[in-house]
Amino acid sequence: MHALLGFSTPAPLRDIVLLVARVGLGVVLLTHGLDKLESGFGPTADGFAAMGIPMPEVAAAYALVAEIGGGALLIAGLLTPLAGLLVVGQMAGAFWYAHRGTEVLSSAGGWELVGVIGFLALVLAGTGAGRISLDRLIVGRTEPASITS
Repeated sequence: MHALLGFSTPAPLRDIVLLVARVGLGVVLLTHGLDKLESGFGPTADGFAAMGIPMPEVAAAYALVAEIGGGALLIAGLLTPLAGLLVVGQMAGAFWYAHRGTEVLSSAGGWELVGVIGFLALVLAGTGAGRISLDRLIVGRTEPASITS
């Protein structure tokens, strides 16, 4: 699209956009994870069991790791592709077990929120953290390594 319009996004702007997206998503995830933690592991697992999620204790543990751990990693820009994929996995499970066959809008019990979270996490897993990140400071790379044949 940028080529069609005759310009490209300057790298500093791209890095700021990635930072804002990472931090925003991380805050949402942390908020959800800490809410589950405050409610208690048992009630979270019980809620998952009531939704028909297999191995609800394992699913609850995964949700806490993905939301609290993944959220913190995204905010820091550390292991961003891995954190993004953890969140994508959790949102895929949330869609499948809690929202499959529902309307789109969250206000109607739909998959809107898990979809947006999952899609944004997928974008971050694919693009990397950007230059304003711990990934950049530690590894010196801002994008996931490419697969070459």
